[in-house]
Amino acid sequence: MPTHFSRRSLIRRSLIRGITAASAVASLAAGLAACGGDSDAATTTDVAGTVTVGQLSNGAAQQTELKVSEVKSISAELPASVRRSGKLEIGVGALPDGFPPLAYVGSDQKTLTGAEPDFGRLVAAVLGLKPELKNSTWENMFVGVDSGKVDVAFANITDTEERKKKYDFASYRKDNVGFEVLKKSTWNFDGDYENLAGKTVAVDNGTNQEKILLEWQTKLKKEGKQLTVKHFASKNSTYLALTGGKIDAYFAANPGVAYHVTQTAKSPNPTRSAGTFSGAGASLQGLIAATTKKDSGVAAPIADAINYLIKNGQYAKWLSAWNLSDEAVAKAEVNPAGLPLDNS
Repeated sequence: MPTHFSRRSLIRRSLIRGITAASAVASLAAGLAACGGDSDAATTTDVAGTVTVGQLSNGAAQQTELKVSEVKSISAELPASVRRSGKLEIGVGALPDGFPPLAYVGSDQKTLTGAEPDFGRLVAAVLGLKPELKNSTWENMFVGVDSGKVDVAFANITDTEERKKKYDFASYRKDNVGFEVLKKSTWNFDGDYENLAGKTVAVDNGTNQEKILLEWQTKLKKEGKQLTVKHFASKNSTYLALTGGKIDAYFAANPGVAYHVTQTAKSPNPTRSAGTFSGAGASLQGLIAATTKKDSGVAAPIADAINYLIKNGQYAKWLSAWNLSDEAVAKAEVNPAGLPLDNS
């Protein structure tokens, strides 16, 4: 993912109570790898306009039914080609590993579930369109947007000024990153990169947190201090390195860190959060945004659909169902200030 960093690769959840987190990760990865291409999602919209979120979440969400019907004044804003198709093609870059609780294989071992697919379905309902998920790798998700094979991507994508050269955004969640350490560790980030001196930290390739971490590494090197950055082939490998003492911390999307901490609480190697940082840097609150092809005309109606969901309460209930209420934004914006060019 060298050009499309910032997937915010989130931590996967144990699939079966009582097994180890590492085993659960391996099982989940295998399931999601078999779930490529067009995908059903564990969110349904019935003829009465009820969208059910949190299905097949395996305990990650509280299943909730939300009433959402087409708002014709908003759907009328869509490009004619999208209206005629009757579908909203939604890209989700969740292959091969998934990133629970945002996008992952559900408890039936085949259906894509998570907060992101659920939110795509809610937006589609406001627009009066049938949602169709296109699950792919992170890189191919962007190829899908570029080629027009998908109308919008919901995949924990950070709004950046660099990306605005090719894409339009509609923001819908706050974006923070954080450190995960073993519970027995005494280290804390405390908002100061100087505290990383002498540490070994794992981070996922191609992500925004990797860019932030590498910048801190460069600063420390100029001060004569060392920060060792490690990359692993999978989240399973990263967790094994953490529990085995090969790394001091894992730097990842904060929702995933908080999620994984709860899942390891009763394991032999519990973890904890060791501090957070804005995904956009110290001077700007990072934002997660629906991502569309630039000038496609899709971002504005999606933002209006999100604001409708915010105003009418479905947005808050969706976040609450997935335990993400602390990531709420007051309103959706089209192309708000993003990660700046000199930091993206």
